[in-house]
Amino acid sequence: MKIIDELKGAKTIAIGGHVRPDGDCVGSVMGLYLYLRKEMPDTVIDVYLERPADIFKCISHIDDIKSEFNNKDVYDIFIALDTTPDRLGDAEAIYENARRKINIDHHISNPGCGDVNVVEPQRSSTAELLYELMDTEKIDVEIAKAIYIGIIHDTGVFRYSNVSPRTHQIASELIKFGFDYSAINEETYYEKTYLQTQIMGRAVLESMRFLQGRCIVSVVTRRMMEFYQVTPKDLDGIVSQLQAVKGVDCAIFMYETGTLEYKVSLRSNGKVDVSAVAVKFGGGGHVRAAGCIMNGTYHDNINNLSIEIAEQFKNE
Repeated sequence: MKIIDELKGAKTIAIGGHVRPDGDCVGSVMGLYLYLRKEMPDTVIDVYLERPADIFKCISHIDDIKSEFNNKDVYDIFIALDTTPDRLGDAEAIYENARRKINIDHHISNPGCGDVNVVEPQRSSTAELLYELMDTEKIDVEIAKAIYIGIIHDTGVFRYSNVSPRTHQIASELIKFGFDYSAINEETYYEKTYLQTQIMGRAVLESMRFLQGRCIVSVVTRRMMEFYQVTPKDLDGIVSQLQAVKGVDCAIFMYETGTLEYKVSLRSNGKVDVSAVAVKFGGGGHVRAAGCIMNGTYHDNINNLSIEIAEQFKNE
């Protein structure tokens, strides 16, 4: 399938991604937006997404994103990328009103929820999958840059086990366009502000191991975020740092989002299916990377997660 074939006749198209958008979400949404602007210049194309982190300012037309809206416009097609509709945030109502819905994702927990579904869990990222749905001859340097950003953010700059030979092949095709991929790696993935480094250090310092040291957990409260003057976007990378601890099979990081409410990120080396754990609490993701929202105290949430993880250890 080529994505353009599914859009024939559409006069209005909306594109959306999940709340708290990460690099794959932003790169996929913007990559598709730039591609369709070029391929369908007479079509109205809108992007609905929470305001991305400033590190993604290098993506062309990033300011076209609609982050504050309250409308019930009816689009011919709504394309949901890297998510299920329930994680589209305020854009979910626009998705539901669309005459036709397309869902493109790589999360194993996504059953497919559109009129057209392209869900391939073996892909490293939604950005990689999106590349395969495009006519590569129509890709230009700005589209290539956005897709590349999506791929590196969901692969840890090609460190994670979700990387395949095809992932490297696609990356090599993208960097042939001549953008400074080394600078993109550094500025959008590795580089941290002083405050981001401080809050990461605090989270690692106060982390705890449990289940015979095979799991590690850390939490950042709203009070801590206020003290360090950081937002949820500044917490990226903490769970990966926890996962890097030798002997840890499962890393858990959570931050407080409301009264007795926490956003939970889980990472695994493959010995724990964290997607199965996240699904138990209304979330989802991949075998090695998943997330969910949990209600209750920090300690209650850890106890509930540990029960599910311990059950998997028992069945090894």
